[in-house]
Amino acid sequence: MEKLLEEQEEKKYSKLQWFLVVIVIPTLFAITVAVLVLTVAGINVFEKANEYRDKIPFVPTREEINIKQALKEAESTVTKLELEIENREAAIAKLESKIEGKDQEIETLLQEKEHLQAEIEDLMLAQKEGQQSFQAIVNTFETISAKKAAPILVQMNDDEALKILSSLKPDIVAAILEKMNAQDAAKYTALLTKHSNTYR
Repeated sequence: MEKLLEEQEEKKYSKLQWFLVVIVIPTLFAITVAVLVLTVAGINVFEKANEYRDKIPFVPTREEINIKQALKEAESTVTKLELEIENREAAIAKLESKIEGKDQEIETLLQEKEHLQAEIEDLMLAQKEGQQSFQAIVNTFETISAKKAAPILVQMNDDEALKILSSLKPDIVAAILEKMNAQDAAKYTALLTKHSNTYR
């Protein structure tokens, strides 16, 4: 039984050897000799092989292969460019949104500025009117007699009375203080002295 198996293995091995010795090696030898002979004869075997290959039907030519490769590369490039365009469009949209936000912020700030400017103008007008009305009060105290002015000033609060007295001419102030009782005259004299020292 073992002998039979060994003989079968030898037959298999010998069939493989026979195939190599009889078919493969002579074929390779013949191809090599043919290539050498044709090369010595001045024929470029590889160019001829490419020419014949191009003539075989259903086998793509080199031009067709090159065109297919070029198309694949072009498609890849187009895809990359489309992606880049999408990314740039997204960036542009983001920047436009940012700009729009900044424009709204600027508009809000301008409105606030206009509002504040109007408030400043109103305050300046009110201050001017207050100064004008205060000047009118001072003018009134300059025109009325010291006898009438003295009791009015005594009835006012000290800050208002001091403000009016410090705006009057010295001779009018002296006449008004003469018409006050000694205690009030001393109080307002002290306030006027303190006020004049503060503003020196």
